[in-house]
Amino acid sequence: MEQLGWDSCDIIIVSGDAYVDHPSFGMAVIGRVLEAQGFRVGIIAQPDWSSADAFRALGRPNLFFGVAAGNMDSMINHYTADRKIRSDDAYTPGGVAGKRPDRATLVYTQRCREAFKDVPVVIGGIEASLRRIAHYDYWSDKVRRSILVDSKADLLLYGNAERAIVEIAHRLAQRKPIESITDVRGTAFLRKPDDPALAGWFEIDSSEVDAPGKIDALLNPYLTTEEQAAAEGVACAQAQDATATSDAPTPVAQPIRIVRQPLAKTEGRAVTTPRERTVIRLPAYEQVKSDPVLYAHASRVLHLETNPGNARALVQRHGEGPALRDVWINPPPLPLSMAEMDHVFDLPYARGPHPAYADEHGSHDGATKIPAWEMIRFSVNIMRGCFGGCTFCSITEHEGRIIQSRSEDSIIHEVEEIRDKVKGFTGVISDLGGPTANMYRLGCKSPEIEAACRKPSCVYPGICPNLNTDHAPLVKIYRRARSLKGIKKILIGSGLRYDLAVKSPEYVKELVQHHVGGYLKIAPEHTEGGPLSKMMKPGIGTYDAFKAMFDQYSAEAGKQQFLIPYFIAAHPGTSDEDMMNLALWLKRNGFRADQVQTFYPSPMATATAMYHSGLNPLKGISRDARKGEKVDIVRGEKRRRLHKAFLRYHDANNWPLLREALKAMGRADLIGNGKHHLIPTWQPSTDGSYQSARRSNSTPGPAKGGAKPAGKPPVKGQILTQHTGLPPRETGSRPAPAGRGAAPKFSARGSAPGGQPVGKPTSAKAGGRGPRGGGR
Repeated sequence: MEQLGWDSCDIIIVSGDAYVDHPSFGMAVIGRVLEAQGFRVGIIAQPDWSSADAFRALGRPNLFFGVAAGNMDSMINHYTADRKIRSDDAYTPGGVAGKRPDRATLVYTQRCREAFKDVPVVIGGIEASLRRIAHYDYWSDKVRRSILVDSKADLLLYGNAERAIVEIAHRLAQRKPIESITDVRGTAFLRKPDDPALAGWFEIDSSEVDAPGKIDALLNPYLTTEEQAAAEGVACAQAQDATATSDAPTPVAQPIRIVRQPLAKTEGRAVTTPRERTVIRLPAYEQVKSDPVLYAHASRVLHLETNPGNARALVQRHGEGPALRDVWINPPPLPLSMAEMDHVFDLPYARGPHPAYADEHGSHDGATKIPAWEMIRFSVNIMRGCFGGCTFCSITEHEGRIIQSRSEDSIIHEVEEIRDKVKGFTGVISDLGGPTANMYRLGCKSPEIEAACRKPSCVYPGICPNLNTDHAPLVKIYRRARSLKGIKKILIGSGLRYDLAVKSPEYVKELVQHHVGGYLKIAPEHTEGGPLSKMMKPGIGTYDAFKAMFDQYSAEAGKQQFLIPYFIAAHPGTSDEDMMNLALWLKRNGFRADQVQTFYPSPMATATAMYHSGLNPLKGISRDARKGEKVDIVRGEKRRRLHKAFLRYHDANNWPLLREALKAMGRADLIGNGKHHLIPTWQPSTDGSYQSARRSNSTPGPAKGGAKPAGKPPVKGQILTQHTGLPPRETGSRPAPAGRGAAPKFSARGSAPGGQPVGKPTSAKAGGRGPRGGGR
């Protein structure tokens, strides 16, 4: 501020992440966008929250505080799926844990209020976005209020907030009170039920289930007018008139005319209200916190109102008596155009961490390295959004299902920026992708259909016929990027949607032959129809079709490459038999999972609503046991441990648990010492602990104290690396052992001193998403 000559900041952003000036970090994007609008922006990263002093460091902001927990929900950042405290934080220098509080948005907002009581506070980021309504909180195992109510912030921004934050900043700069900002898309705010601004709004009450509207009785075509009137308990006016004027002339018969008349709302009949002035009332917090059926109903309504083209505002009541307030949620933000996306990504990012985090050599590669930045250091984000609609994923609720893509020139310009300016670049771009690697410029063929569609997924149960699946623009970018001078290799690190890829053999060939660095990540998630239907994922047959193409094009290029599939254990709708069948599939295909991902109920996800309610919101919600669909929920530590054990069927520590389960399931035939058995009958001595194959799949190092390990040294050409998923590289120093690297079985072994075989390398990561998981 002193160097810039500033006496104050207009806006101060507080974040739970270390400051990395890179377009993959939301804090940097918002800061740069506001800076481009002429605002003076200050950033307080990972402040000491024990007092308000750290929040006064940059003085009083002229307009507002912007508060975000960071690129991850703070509870997911702190705790594993088993509610155990994580030992590291990927968004902190050195990966050090404990640099942000639990429920960081609440704590930071409170401290901002203490620092400067009269300054408006606007909350945003993934944590606020996914907690904007009453939501099930996995860590406290209860339904919590909207984070807007708990934090007492003035305004909440959700989703892609560039347009919203700019609009809010300009209005506050015009000295408009923040209470008056109620018409911006992608915002949520509190209002009283008797607010005068509600005049002219139509409210649809959806606070209950199984409540049909007025039903008109069917007319009996065989009754005369008089008989129909008598059946309804009234006299026929025409007959009364005829009796009163019996000497009147007989009326002449006239043909029936159909006259169109507008229906008044007071008639209690179906009325179509203007969507832009219609709000849907969700069940109140006091209802959903104790009624899982209403919670599932609210979740279903919320997810039906996520398309910016037709979404209506939502309102949910919180509190009682004088404290009663409505949380009002405006429709989602409209997707950014290509020109707007280019503007956001072409801003002058430094593309690195703040200099304050550098070590004594001025480097960020040593003890102060930020793992999340290291992961995306040489990557380029080419799009946003995902129309896959996977129920366990929060991308749709946050970024939306309409793909927002950058232009080809903008992407190429960023690749050149990395090549020319980023320290340590060796010529390899680690990723050209986003939430999904191959959804660039894909979308609905018709803007009218897209604006009216209310489907949660464009690719489930099958690919929508209105979806454009042309991968030609992406192929063009790949070819242009890798032809740039100084670019040796462009890898694809984002997860691939293989059911879309198989629609474009040209894309698969281009990808496999030029952009796979030995292995490619894909996410079947499961093999069985039951859990897949709850995830909204395609059947395993699609995986087989993609694998056939992958193997074919790899062979044509003379390369030996492998697929690394992700799987989820304990997802709602997964039975013990489903996990057993998945384990059998893994063994048949030679996969041995290293990292295992157990289902993590993140706020607002559809699968989380299943987990909490035991019902399937995808099938409709009803209190009638004969309607709707109940979901098998994997609860309790023992059963969740069993499902994880099936994914790691090869780990001897899991064999006692699996033997017990297989016997109880009547599948003792899978216990034996043959190749067709899942686990052996013999049990080696184990300590019961879990050791990653990354550790066992490495050359033994010096013992404590610096002495070399006993035994003869490893033979040249047989040293295994810690790289998961790949057999050792052949150096040409000796012939490859028979069978080494024969896909699809990953059975490469090394030899420890004394000739004993060491652990087999990993050939599949089951889960284990990195920082770019988009809330998964």
